[in-house]
Amino acid sequence: MRLATIRTQFGPRATIYHDGRYIDLHGTDAALPLGVRELLEGGEAALKAAAQAARREKVVAYPADRVKLLAPVPDPRKIVCLGLNYADHAREGGAAIPREPVLFSKYATALIGQGEAIVLPPASQEVDYEAELVVVVGRRGRNIRADHGLDYVAGYTIGHDVSARDWQLKKDGKQWMVGKTFDTFAPTGPHLVTQDEVPDPHQLAIQLRLNGETMQDSNTRQMIFTVGQILAYLSQVFTLEPGDLVFTGTPSGVGFARKPPVFLKPGDVVEVEIDKLGVLGNPVVQG
Repeated sequence: MRLATIRTQFGPRATIYHDGRYIDLHGTDAALPLGVRELLEGGEAALKAAAQAARREKVVAYPADRVKLLAPVPDPRKIVCLGLNYADHAREGGAAIPREPVLFSKYATALIGQGEAIVLPPASQEVDYEAELVVVVGRRGRNIRADHGLDYVAGYTIGHDVSARDWQLKKDGKQWMVGKTFDTFAPTGPHLVTQDEVPDPHQLAIQLRLNGETMQDSNTRQMIFTVGQILAYLSQVFTLEPGDLVFTGTPSGVGFARKPPVFLKPGDVVEVEIDKLGVLGNPVVQG
């Protein structure tokens, strides 16, 4: 399934994308929840009921060209991110290959969806791009074994870890979190693709294009830590919950490591494409 959240006159609604339209799950079956996170909290039974609702003869649906997409999970309880999880990216930034995951967080106020604008804040002059695979957690879990990690995954979406490098790297003590979580700095989407459609998350082509020019071109098999290892590591510290988002790191080709550096500017359009997941596109505007 391809789950998405759309904006309607009734507020955000969980939908299934099928055959060029978005099927409003709660509008079709009032027993289904309004939101994607709540749908995931219902487990396999809720997802099965959603799939059955989408196959009804009469559904409440919106044509794809008439909807406003939000982030697939617009209200996660946690957004956890990995830095330096591709060896080539660590090397291009002059960092050592990490022995354990390097972590930071974003806030939900950074989330935007397909087509929404990345807003360049007046406080930063060095805003960079990073294409990422995002894991969406599907089950509560604590102290998970790495070889069972995929059992806790609902699916995957595309992420763009927008980064204010002057805040991340040049502030006293380096400020990774604040440099990464300005408003609009976490585009995700367009859909949450369930795990059955992505049997191996470690064999996906990943690419970022800036105004049509390819800037990052790699494959998730280059990740240092696998999805299972990442979830096992995180679950030592806190309970993973349905709808939690985990950004899994970016490959080489980011702007600050180029000579000369390339930073986002008003009028740019950034597209992130990941095999099996689609394309996430966002314009850039000045705040």
